[in-house]
Order: sequence, then C-alpha cells, then structure tokens
Amino acid sequence: MKVNALRRLTLVLMTLAALVLVVGQALAAVKAHHHNSGHSLAAQHLTSPGVHQLDHKGHHTVSAEVRNGKIATFKVRHETKGDIAVKKYKSRQKMAALEGADPRSVPAQTDIGTVYIAYAYVDDDGNEEYYWFPYAEILDGDTGAVDYVPLP
Repeated sequence: MKVNALRRLTLVLMTLAALVLVVGQALAAVKAHHHNSGHSLAAQHLTSPGVHQLDHKGHHTVSAEVRNGKIATFKVRHETKGDIAVKKYKSRQKMAALEGADPRSVPAQTDIGTVYIAYAYVDDDGNEEYYWFPYAEILDGDTGAVDYVPLP
C-alpha cells in the first residue's frame, strides 16, 4: 500500500513540476504588455449585430462578433498561421483609455471600482496585446476571465 501511495505522490510532484516549467516559459516569452481601448474601437459597431473588424496590427486582424449590443466573441487571425489563441482577463484598474483618448495611452493605475474585461493575444514579437472593454459591453463577462497581473 505504501509503495502505491509513494508512486502516486511522485507522479503528482513530477506533473506539477512540468506544469510550473511550462507556465514559467509561457510567461517568460511575453516581452511587454500593450493596452488598447477595445471600447473606442468597437463603440460604433455595438449597434449592428455581426462580425466586425476592430484592429489590424502587423499580420494580425482583430475582430469581434456583436450580439444584442454586446461583444459575444473575440477572435484574432494571423495572415499565415490562422486563428491565434486569445486569453480573457478582468481587472478593476482602468488599463486603457476608454473614453475617446488615444487607445495606446499609458495605463492608469488607479482602482476606480469598475470591472473591465480584456481579450489578449501574443504577437509575433512576443508582446501581449490587450483590448479592454467595460464589463457591461461583454455578453458573458466573467466566464473564463482570469485576474490581470501586470508585468513586474
């Protein structure tokens, strides 16, 4: 009985070590965070349902599907690689200018009590591009969203 328990414990520890290694490499691969105002890019499209192109950076095209005046899906497509993985984040900090300013402005680091949702992808240069929206503009805001942690 003790041998089986020791084998299981060893297997669990090896699995955890491998997971930590993979996650550590993934985090190390990101060079910088670039914050964009998804609200300013999508505001004009929220009144008409359908898929709308929001941004184009390098080889990446960012689009969102609008349903009932809210963002239902968010996709990033690379010209040669196809669809790119998108992560969903949440924060109480206003990370991008949301009211008409330059979408690439420096993030404000004050807690204003409002929840923001971001969709992010890693570009070809290893930078993570974030598109921030007020929670009210996302159809299913909390599902799959993890807390945003800024780079040190």
